[in-house]
Amino acid sequence: MIRALAVFFLLLSTAVPGMAKEKYQHGGRIHLDRDGEKWAEKTLRKLSLEEKVGEIFMVWVRAEFLNVNSPEYLQLRDSMRKYHIGSFAMTVRWEPPFLYRNQPYEAAELLNRLQQDSKLPLLFAADFERGVTMRLNGATPFPHAMAFGAAGKAEYAEAFGRITAQESRAIGVHWNFFPDADVNSNPANPIINTRSFGEDPQQVGDLVAAYIRGSRASGMMTTAKHFPGHGDTATDSHLSLAQVSGDRARLNSVELAPFRKAIAAGVDSVMVAHVTVPALEPDPNRVATTSPTIVTDLLKHQLGFQGIVVTDALDMAGLTRLYSANIGRAAVEAFKAGSDLLLIPADLEASYNAVVGAARSGEIPSAQLDASVLKLLKAKASLGLDKARLVNVDALPEIVGKPENLAMGQQIADDAVTLVRDNGKLMPLKPSGTVSNGLPYQHLEEVRNGLVALVLSEDVRTESGRALERAIKARVPDANVIYVDPRIATALSEVIWNAVDQAQAVIAAVYVVPSAGKAMKSANGLTNSVSLNDVSGTLLQTILDRAATKTAVLAMGNPYVAQDFPAIQNYLCTFSNASVSELSAVKALFGEIAIRGHLPVSIPNIAQRGAGIERLPQLAEEGSQHAHTQAAQK
Repeated sequence: MIRALAVFFLLLSTAVPGMAKEKYQHGGRIHLDRDGEKWAEKTLRKLSLEEKVGEIFMVWVRAEFLNVNSPEYLQLRDSMRKYHIGSFAMTVRWEPPFLYRNQPYEAAELLNRLQQDSKLPLLFAADFERGVTMRLNGATPFPHAMAFGAAGKAEYAEAFGRITAQESRAIGVHWNFFPDADVNSNPANPIINTRSFGEDPQQVGDLVAAYIRGSRASGMMTTAKHFPGHGDTATDSHLSLAQVSGDRARLNSVELAPFRKAIAAGVDSVMVAHVTVPALEPDPNRVATTSPTIVTDLLKHQLGFQGIVVTDALDMAGLTRLYSANIGRAAVEAFKAGSDLLLIPADLEASYNAVVGAARSGEIPSAQLDASVLKLLKAKASLGLDKARLVNVDALPEIVGKPENLAMGQQIADDAVTLVRDNGKLMPLKPSGTVSNGLPYQHLEEVRNGLVALVLSEDVRTESGRALERAIKARVPDANVIYVDPRIATALSEVIWNAVDQAQAVIAAVYVVPSAGKAMKSANGLTNSVSLNDVSGTLLQTILDRAATKTAVLAMGNPYVAQDFPAIQNYLCTFSNASVSELSAVKALFGEIAIRGHLPVSIPNIAQRGAGIERLPQLAEEGSQHAHTQAAQK
């Protein structure tokens, strides 16, 4: 009897680990085995027409704490069941200009609960263009994509994909709407800009492919966007209709080239943009999303893409303005054009009912609907969701925000810093004084104008400049850091001019980054821009008029800012407003790191792509000849 019990407990002890593996999702290379294929095919046969239609819709879910019986959660759950939703796009609350990031635990718990309340396993996607930290605190920060172009190393993009995939899968997100395959050849582009790796199709394609490899190897689905290319536009498609005006030869050599590399690298999905492309689709009332010529003929047949085709968000004005009288038709037309997944409909009920009606009438062939649903079910199986839906919340502290990953994100930001102009009279800045360890509640900050730092942002209440200020004051404790936005720039002008006149050195950090749907009034109605606001721009120009020789301008985002200020004598680009980029900028200013970056884009009347003044760290060699300088032009 004792021996029998011993054998039983031995078998139990060896079985439990195996059971635990099946209880939770696990990362690892995306792979669809025969069992997964059978599950997808069997599941498809059991679905009703209404359930099939629900599978092709993806709607928002905010990563926040919700009581299981709260009206918000019950509405979310009931909508999921009513419309048979097959996938969600995870985000957080956004009240422009504020993005309220939450915690990984909150996200993982909510996604787990939705998985438990869903009939079929759910796909969760997210916009993690700068890593999971773009939405959640505690994850690894990365700079914008253009910073990777400046650093110029494919291995950085691959590491970016790998780390983002590991952290995403840990919280239950399987699919990233990234990498951005747009070639940002238009300096006035208000919505792509630093989200692109650069203006060279070859480099963009190489970095896109590297990111895809790293991401898929760690179990994360990828998305090349925004097909057939959104880089050569001057309009934000969130607000109005954008047009790509190049001819077919230009599209083949520039816009389409990175998408070809993405497809060759095994990208899981391609996102189609709400842009008009006359060279491909002559009908002015058909954006790419609703054009069979672009989606089916070009993407699927000519480029040979067999993966998931996803629309850009269907609630964007670039599309809705064409279907304002019958908003549900947008979903129908996008699906008929060849899309497999309909993202964020402007009106879920109207869109769902319209697609169901079109499928019942035969306007949408049943074979097309089945093929799209089968793609999505196979994607779920390739991620292992047919075997385990939940994530292990207890494992989050072991996976998210690893020190070695944080170091990698910082290294990439460091290597991206690009010195475009240097008059030889200002850099490197010198640290001075020591940081006081004042007692709690008794700290008195003394500010002098030896070093003046101006943070020019859209809103002084945001995080812009906070990490920059901490880094500056760690080196110059009495530095005068002044935050400015368009609402208070005029009122602060006299104070700023006096401080600048007294300063030995001035830092002007310009925070201008692409922001979706940032509505600004213009003569032609609502528009978007990545230029410095007129009031703030006038202030910066006045500073340069008075003190250009002792002023370093930091482009904490849009590198094209300098084209509006030719008087700039010292100009550094980080291509990003991420916290790691703020620290990198300060380290570069004080000569603490090597400056190795090269422009991945051309700045009109300032510098060509490939330009960059290289510097060794100040500590490498003492004296004024501490660095070697090399201006590389391509």
